[in-house]
Amino acid sequence: MGESLEARFGLAIRRHREGQGLSQEAFADVAGIHRTYVSSIERGKVQVSIGIAQQLAEALGVPLSRIWRELEREFPSA
Repeated sequence: MGESLEARFGLAIRRHREGQGLSQEAFADVAGIHRTYVSSIERGKVQVSIGIAQQLAEALGVPLSRIWRELEREFPSA
């Protein structure tokens, strides 16, 4: 099967965060979650709730739907 949905989602979050020049720590502060949790998300080690996914998207300033569309384009079977 390929990468897990968690890993693909984490990669998308990392790509957006790095694209904005944010460290994990700065991003975690904006998102209101712990830095180690951000690390776990980006490495695909945890399943995030839809609420946390929304917090992450808001902290990045992008709609959550945009992140999902990116995942669908990159991984059509997702």
